[in-house]
Amino acid sequence: MLDALRAEVLAANLALPAAGLVALTWGNASGLDRERGLVVIKPTGVAYDRLAAGDLVVVDLDGVVVEGVLRPSSDTPTHVALYRAFPAVGGIVHTHSTHAAAFAQAERPIPLLGTTHADFSPRAVPVARHLRPEEVAASYEASTADILIEALGEAGTDEVPAVLAPGHGPFVWGSSATEAVERAITLEEVARMAILTLALRPDAEMLDPVVRDKHWSRKHGPGAYYGQPDEPGA
Repeated sequence: MLDALRAEVLAANLALPAAGLVALTWGNASGLDRERGLVVIKPTGVAYDRLAAGDLVVVDLDGVVVEGVLRPSSDTPTHVALYRAFPAVGGIVHTHSTHAAAFAQAERPIPLLGTTHADFSPRAVPVARHLRPEEVAASYEASTADILIEALGEAGTDEVPAVLAPGHGPFVWGSSATEAVERAITLEEVARMAILTLALRPDAEMLDPVVRDKHWSRKHGPGAYYGQPDEPGA
């Protein structure tokens, strides 16, 4: 049964407008049942204020609809390709959130300027390369996944929890749909802080690597001590 995953994915989608990450229908969240190889995802073009669990669409890892009467998100080929590529990923969020999308449109990585970013990732948030015309023509959404995967390189999906699609917006992932939403919220705040910092000081330096590494390691990995055991920190 996918009832629990449906409930989580519905909550994840509804959290996006509540957090100010999407307007109108500009975004989507999905979650994966990896054991069954099934993805629950938002239907395309359905307003968030009338979205219900029964509207969500279930697809397999090839993007073929298994359950649902509505068409799945137009970004479904991107989601399923990312799930196939990243075994640790169980949830994906795509938004056009203002500040992260501004970096995507400027084709600039989000620089690691402060400790909030270091808690999120020990690296700048990368921007993928442009799609080639033949990639757009062949399969725009699947090709988008290809450039996101390429931009990640050898880094893991925890160290790089998001990539910016140039001229488009962020794709964010996590171990679950819930974690992907939390990371999307953090990404937008990190992008907003970076824009404000660069407006105040265009030559702002990157965060000291010693401080960066300390903030990353105290929240991630075997030596982490931030927050309470088995509970999200604050």
